[in-house]
Amino acid sequence: MSTPQAPALSFLTTLSVSVGMPLEVGPTAEGYRRVIPITGGTATGPELNGVIDPVGADFQLLIDETTTHLEAKYVLKSDAGERIYITNWGIRTGRAEDIARLVRGEAVDPERIYFRCTPRLESPGPRWGWLAERILVGTGRRLQDRVEIDVFVLE
Repeated sequence: MSTPQAPALSFLTTLSVSVGMPLEVGPTAEGYRRVIPITGGTATGPELNGVIDPVGADFQLLIDETTTHLEAKYVLKSDAGERIYITNWGIRTGRAEDIARLVRGEAVDPERIYFRCTPRLESPGPRWGWLAERILVGTGRRLQDRVEIDVFVLE
């Protein structure tokens, strides 16, 4: 019997996303809601480079007792001039105490936070259309005024 192979990952880019002060929407029936505006950013990597357009861009978090559900909406303008409209759905998970720290806006161990998502692209053009059929995974670090995310494509 053969041993299952781990899926291959290809490094895509590192997003360095500048963020503003969180807007606390507060408790809802689904959990605690927070909106974090994206004020700009860059994508730097061997495959994808560009800047993030801050117009209408944000992270929306829905936090319950065990999981933080994440939606990120932004436009990435590549160095080649392409505009990639992306909505990422993901999940940030960790121990209960890590989630409580996220709710309070405190730093958490970056190795305990990850995301897995399928990007939604609108009019990405032929160069980036293949991303819509892939799963992206990554790890993130929340710093004082930005979020850095290493993004990989699951082959």
